[in-house]
Amino acid sequence: MFETAEVGHTIDREEFAQEELNLRARLLDAQRALRHAGFPLIVIVSGIEAAGKSEVVNRLTGWLDTRGVQTVAFWDETSEERDRPNYWHFLRRLPPRGTVGILFDAWYARPIMRRAFKESSHEQFAAELGQIAQTERMLTDDGALVVKLWFHLSKKCQKKRLKEKMQSRELTPYEKLAVKLYEPFVKAAEIALQTTDGAAAPWHVIEATHPRYRDLMAGRVLLQALERHLHRRTAPPPKAAREPEVGERRRVLDTVDLGATLSQASYEKRLAHEQSRLNALGWKAHHDRHSVVVLFEGWDAAGKGGAIRRVTASLDARLFRVVPVAAPTDEELAQHYLWRFWRHLPSPGYFTIYDRSWYGRVLVERVEGFATPDQWGRAYSEINAFEQQLLDYGICVVKFWLHISREEQLRRFNERKKIAYKQHKITEEDWRNRKRWNAYDRAVDEMVARTSTSGAPWHLIAANCKRNARVEIIKTIGDSLEQALAAGPRERRHGYDRRSGDRRAG
Repeated sequence: MFETAEVGHTIDREEFAQEELNLRARLLDAQRALRHAGFPLIVIVSGIEAAGKSEVVNRLTGWLDTRGVQTVAFWDETSEERDRPNYWHFLRRLPPRGTVGILFDAWYARPIMRRAFKESSHEQFAAELGQIAQTERMLTDDGALVVKLWFHLSKKCQKKRLKEKMQSRELTPYEKLAVKLYEPFVKAAEIALQTTDGAAAPWHVIEATHPRYRDLMAGRVLLQALERHLHRRTAPPPKAAREPEVGERRRVLDTVDLGATLSQASYEKRLAHEQSRLNALGWKAHHDRHSVVVLFEGWDAAGKGGAIRRVTASLDARLFRVVPVAAPTDEELAQHYLWRFWRHLPSPGYFTIYDRSWYGRVLVERVEGFATPDQWGRAYSEINAFEQQLLDYGICVVKFWLHISREEQLRRFNERKKIAYKQHKITEEDWRNRKRWNAYDRAVDEMVARTSTSGAPWHLIAANCKRNARVEIIKTIGDSLEQALAAGPRERRHGYDRRSGDRRAG
């Protein structure tokens, strides 16, 4: 794969100067068009050590308007970043729509280095590359343009470059290791590039022996990809289609026993017991550095807020955070829809409780036509992949759907209209959503069928009786957390410090 990047391509100074003027003008025009095109440009810059990646990025940012460009290097992780799932580190720093993000190595550095060091098996490496391909497909499906540049040097040329650097400074431990690891690194890199060379996000291998050739080729590739993507986006987007209303039929929610009740005396006794148990488990999870994500979905007026208050009353206030999810802000709309949920994930030993969640994509956005069928249709696999990453990192994920009957919802709506301190809870939107009950019922049915997994199953809670629902919810969280804790303390993942050349836990 790298043979054609070791043939000695060159370009003279005069030819470079002439083409640079035209290239820079066209890049600036394309960047201006990008601002209004509604998609981000993600440039991944990777390759052989000493290939001049920083010099290339400096050249590209010099050609572009830097006000719309951000560069991100991932080699210096903070303890906060090491205490989150791997992709939290990357996805929260992606560029907003209309801007350019240049990512050094991105999600490729760790898997390739781990394989070069033989710290991962062939199977583990393949799984990591599969996750990378899935992540990039998620981004490109959402409209992002992903341009991947690999800068290559022969081993002989790398040695020469590093020898030249030694004349002005001492080589870093990582640079010294790069020479020793050249063959296994290139072998792992070749597998990585071949595995993740998709049609929507292909790799561009550029020979880096001659700096002018290297920089010009990078600019050409970037311009061609951006102009082509802009051209494809000129067609007006398809209008989001509303789903037809469906008649009544038995669905998964029909299996929930809405007649389940709990007397006041039993409620008080069981609530006290389950809250005390959850409090102890919460401290145990904190000690063992187990994170917990709890999300609540359900019908309007199903009692999500009251249930969340009983859960938080069970925990020490220092151990949890409640994230209410409303309509996305302009900042959130500028990113992939999962971005705003990645950024709120808990650090080890803490809880994040989502009052509504990423399932809005396949519920309200689906039913109300805010997302196209293609967008919400692919969201099921994206959500499953997102939750699997949380599970793989050792995060306990608990998902609730609070179910009530249409009659009970109407009763609660009318009650809210009459009671002064509850009137703020009822809006015209609630009444409008109620008219689309059948469409939401259909969406919930498919959501549960396609996203209830062994690691993150849906818990359908009968909520006509609030007392019963609250006790069942706290008990379920306790049961799920107890099972997670039984697996033992969370293992810390291993990273690699590019500056020191040292492996470390983190």
